[in-house]
Amino acid sequence: MALTRRQKEVMDFLSGFIQKHGYSPSYDEIATGLKLASLATVHKHIQALEAKQYLRRSYNHSRSLEIGDRYLAEEKARQRERDTVPLLGRIAAGAPVEAIPIPETLHFSDFVGNENTFALQVRGDSMIDDHICSGDFVLVEKTDSVKNGEIVVALVDGTEATLKRYYADSDGRIRLQPANSSMAPIFVDPSSLQIQGRVLAVMRKY
Repeated sequence: MALTRRQKEVMDFLSGFIQKHGYSPSYDEIATGLKLASLATVHKHIQALEAKQYLRRSYNHSRSLEIGDRYLAEEKARQRERDTVPLLGRIAAGAPVEAIPIPETLHFSDFVGNENTFALQVRGDSMIDDHICSGDFVLVEKTDSVKNGEIVVALVDGTEATLKRYYADSDGRIRLQPANSSMAPIFVDPSSLQIQGRVLAVMRKY
């Protein structure tokens, strides 16, 4: 059975309070936070939410409310819906073609919901042949394990960070290859290199 509007407000308040404080609110705090008329109303909502398996509580303990798995699963699904935009079709960058709507969506939650993903703003033109321009934002997955040919965030000698394609050459050195024909590659001893992540996507604002 789905939540009522008021029950959803109670669950959202509880979830936000627990995330902020690390413990559940008292019934008085719930009543105050939601402007409920009485503690009896709070008890009524708690009992209904527990019956619907959105909430768990330990009896004879203060601040004993816990968010149920059902609420967490539904919130995760709602977050995925919020992190999508409609993909309406394909458009040619060469010869014109007929634009036909396609009912699909792009899910950005694969990136933003991952605690190991971070963003960097690009400065410089060393990757322009890979269509990564100065001012673009790259989404990066935090990892130190990468494959030849991947675009990585590399820290050289502990001080200089750079965005390049990674290659482990046969002579034992690491080649950081720019995607710009006017620039030379950077050759680094593995001991002087720290890989901070691999590029997942590029974003550009116009």
